[in-house]
Amino acid sequence: MILPIVAYGHPTLKAIAQPITPDYPELETLLKDMWETLAHSEGVGLAAPQVNKSIRLFIVDGNPFYPDYPDAKDFKQAFINAELIEAFGDEVPFKEGCLSLPNIYEEVMRPDKVRIKYLDENFQEHEEVFEGIRARIIQHEYDHLEGHVLSDHVAPLRKTLLQGKLRAISEGKCDVDYRMIFPHKKKHR
Repeated sequence: MILPIVAYGHPTLKAIAQPITPDYPELETLLKDMWETLAHSEGVGLAAPQVNKSIRLFIVDGNPFYPDYPDAKDFKQAFINAELIEAFGDEVPFKEGCLSLPNIYEEVMRPDKVRIKYLDENFQEHEEVFEGIRARIIQHEYDHLEGHVLSDHVAPLRKTLLQGKLRAISEGKCDVDYRMIFPHKKKHR
């Protein structure tokens, strides 16, 4: 089932997500629905807070970045209860987008390497270093677990200039090809 994605301004996007246990209700169904939602929305990552679940879960599929970024090929996996141990390496600019902030693309500086500890969908523990575009996608999705969104990473002046667009998104005044929940959309009587 394709899930609606929460738009900028929704309180779930600002909350720190909670860890889950293997007995989390219908986790397998949630993961299946998130994969279907991600494919439908043509994104490269989706965090549970974006589908209104404040839990520490995100999925990534870097394949849309291939062949421009060869290391994105076949990068498709789930991260449960992720803990970013360190972000290191060179700070690299990249124009990022976000399904919760449709039609906004902003240059964000991020380190090009991350060390992350996480559980896979079978609750097996992993600790890995990811580089390049893989590190970029992970950091963006991890931000959602910590209550941060793309606009939190832009310069204050740029964020001020974006306020009108951000307000319009929260009110549902945006054109998207996927279902969304808009926190400040006016109800028609």
